[in-house]
Amino acid sequence: MIYNSIIETIGNTPIVRLNKVTKGIVGTVLAKVEYFNPGNSTKDRMALKMIEDAEKAGLIKPGGTIIEGTSGNTGMGLALTALAKGYKCIFTMADKQSQEKINILRAVGAEVIVCPTNVEPEDPKSYYSVARKLNKEIPNSIYPNQYDNPSNAQAHYETTGPEIWSQCTGKITHYVATVGTGGSMCGTARYLKEQNPNMAAIGIDTYGSVFKKYKETGIFDKNEVYPYLTEGFGEDILPKNVDFNVIDQFIKVTDKDGAIMARRLSREEGLFVGWSSGSAVHGAMEYAKDHLKKDDVMVILLPDHGTRYLNKVYNDLWMKDHGFLEERTFGTAREIIARRNGKESLYTVSKNSTIGEAIRIMNQQGVDQVPVTDANEFVGSVTTSSLVEKIINDPSLKDKHVGEIMDKPMQVVALDSTLDVLSSLLNKNNKALLVRDDLEVAHIITQHDILKAITQ
Repeated sequence: MIYNSIIETIGNTPIVRLNKVTKGIVGTVLAKVEYFNPGNSTKDRMALKMIEDAEKAGLIKPGGTIIEGTSGNTGMGLALTALAKGYKCIFTMADKQSQEKINILRAVGAEVIVCPTNVEPEDPKSYYSVARKLNKEIPNSIYPNQYDNPSNAQAHYETTGPEIWSQCTGKITHYVATVGTGGSMCGTARYLKEQNPNMAAIGIDTYGSVFKKYKETGIFDKNEVYPYLTEGFGEDILPKNVDFNVIDQFIKVTDKDGAIMARRLSREEGLFVGWSSGSAVHGAMEYAKDHLKKDDVMVILLPDHGTRYLNKVYNDLWMKDHGFLEERTFGTAREIIARRNGKESLYTVSKNSTIGEAIRIMNQQGVDQVPVTDANEFVGSVTTSSLVEKIINDPSLKDKHVGEIMDKPMQVVALDSTLDVLSSLLNKNNKALLVRDDLEVAHIITQHDILKAITQ
């Protein structure tokens, strides 16, 4: 068969049985290998759908420009679509994304603007905001907005779901996918659940993302948001394409576990996949150990290809430097807390307390910084150095409320964050970090804790 352009080859990717990484798991575990798409990722499907729907709606004319915020894979799908249809592309990306993704997008003619990761989504410098601004400034341009564009999930409802159902001859009992924009999980799951309402949809989330807690409590907890290394899934926002009604359960996966499983899939199964694919399989195996039965059929979506991560997941030095390979072992926040044996408490102060009361607590307990709380939420922080500077300038401050002069909240980090990651987050602007243990009890970690752990 001869295709008229590369975008006609999107879809109809194979399903492959996993044989080795599933050791000890009963039931059948299959992988939907999406790197067989021409752009090497599942994002090709929805990229094409978003542009074709925009064309039908008259939102973009010949010679127009596609502008999108992307972690890389959506950009590749949009770039291929643009090449086939004669459009220009401008993509904004967070600076944590791999250099390979940036280079690949530039190789297919796209302009790439790199934006800071650790800013609020509403910040003018975020890759969301920059994309929206460019869309307003450039005539005949479109901002598809994969997060909220219904064509994203619809693409998977129309293609990925039916493909899986047909390939499994209707025997699928569990569908597992990472959740970022929500399209590949929710569009696919919606179709599959229409065929089999008893099918379980398991979403894979990362530590530092809001999805799991929001699903379980209905609360958008900003304290759940903190930097993580894994690319392509997890969010600090709630995209409209994430339909929590079709997701039965979330499993969280650490950066390290996802990276190690990606390497195992390449080495043991011959599937040279990306980081999020490793996360999907690791989370699926955690779920399968307790839930999968002999006659069950689980399908895991593997989003992209390993070429996107040659300088990270598939680079031994990078893996060792982040404590992901055993040859070089870093301590973790978990170990710091365990060594305390419950002897050290987290001291806090209410935002309604006076500055004088906060100073008394810090003096009595011998601590230099404390989190500020409001109804059991961390809303700010105060430090000795900051208080000294402010009170010298205005002695009357000691009678005011903490909430009036408190600094920003301490950053919350993952329990298994390694010492090098913790150390990189502690600086003159972040004097201490917070971490929640397995029981959701909060603990504080300071530079002194890092130094002590390194020298032990």
